[in-house]
Amino acid sequence: MAVVRDLRVLLRFQGFRRLLAVRLLSQGADGVYQVALAAYVVFSPEKQTSATAIASAMAVLLLPYSLVGPFAGVLLDRWRRRQVFLYGNLVRAAMASATAVLMVSHVPDWLFYVSALCVTAVNRFVLSGLSAALPRVVDDERLVIANSLSPTAGTLAATAGGGLAFVVRLVFADSDAAVVLLGAALYLCAAMASLRMSPELLGPDVELVQQSLSTALSGTARDLVAGVRHLASPPRRQAARALATMTLMRFCYGALLVMLLMLCRYEFSSDTDDGLALLGLALGISGAGFFAAAVLTPWAAGRLSPGRWIAVCAVTAAILEPALGLPFAVAPMLAASFVLGLTTQGAKIATDTIVQSSVDDGFRGRIFSVYDVLFNVAFVGAAAVAALMLPPDGRSVVLVVTVAVIYGVVGAIMVRFERQ
Repeated sequence: MAVVRDLRVLLRFQGFRRLLAVRLLSQGADGVYQVALAAYVVFSPEKQTSATAIASAMAVLLLPYSLVGPFAGVLLDRWRRRQVFLYGNLVRAAMASATAVLMVSHVPDWLFYVSALCVTAVNRFVLSGLSAALPRVVDDERLVIANSLSPTAGTLAATAGGGLAFVVRLVFADSDAAVVLLGAALYLCAAMASLRMSPELLGPDVELVQQSLSTALSGTARDLVAGVRHLASPPRRQAARALATMTLMRFCYGALLVMLLMLCRYEFSSDTDDGLALLGLALGISGAGFFAAAVLTPWAAGRLSPGRWIAVCAVTAAILEPALGLPFAVAPMLAASFVLGLTTQGAKIATDTIVQSSVDDGFRGRIFSVYDVLFNVAFVGAAAVAALMLPPDGRSVVLVVTVAVIYGVVGAIMVRFERQ
């Protein structure tokens, strides 16, 4: 297979191998931790979860990224990215352990959310750093392939981590705290894996590094304005358009995910464990779609251009999402999970490539942090909209049709710009 051949080529780069190891362990831990949170918040038998409760949980955990994200970008353009991976994963290991203690201590929900927020907030630094560091470990010729395989491999690792979390819950009598401790152990392994790289390998360049934290923070607003101007300049307007369209597709994915959570919780099964298992199956099938995107995107983006491939992904989702979603049955919904995994990840790979190839190295950290902020605001906004539209059982024709229309508009806009 071409994907296997491409992976073998990339693995010849020592820096890529070691950066990939950090990504796999970090995102595998993320998958474990996220399943534990979902099981604790949504699928606990004693909790009567609503779409509003899900949206509130997403807001608590994701909206603060709007504040952390810009600072993450500015700091990533000054701090050594290897050190971010090391200390970031150590902090997450410690905070995840604290979350496990809170789960078994029956503390107020707000205290649990604060602990979870600390873990996920650090995640912004790590994921943004992984994207910003990738061009430092592969050459320009293989950047598209690396963008296809590396983030997709991380997503598959997160999916595998989620599957491992289900196994641990079975072994330890549905103990979400035990699952969180497993995530903490994987975060610790990711920190140790980062030590295999030299501190200078991943950049940024020495002349861009400012050791003074106060200097970095005081210049945040000025640097962000410079980053936005850099993104808005004519050579980089394609990157700005790709970010905007990817944000809308993220909104669609978030709304459908909330609907899937509600369907698995109340419509498809009356047993919470069965509902959680079905959700895990759907996410696993979506992960297979991510893998398919990694296989198809290098070929498709090479033949069509990354921008046209984004348009194809959006139009495909616009056609198949209502066809598979409107029956509100298990089998079509699982098929829709694969389609949305393929189209969403395919568009993301193309967007990453456009941004990385258009943005200068000194700006990549802050641009990818803005990218993450847009993702999270779109996701929380989607959850809020879904909470208003979804009935208690999760069946909403209006939501399915609205998402299909948004996908169609995104596809039409990208086709128009690509023709120009």
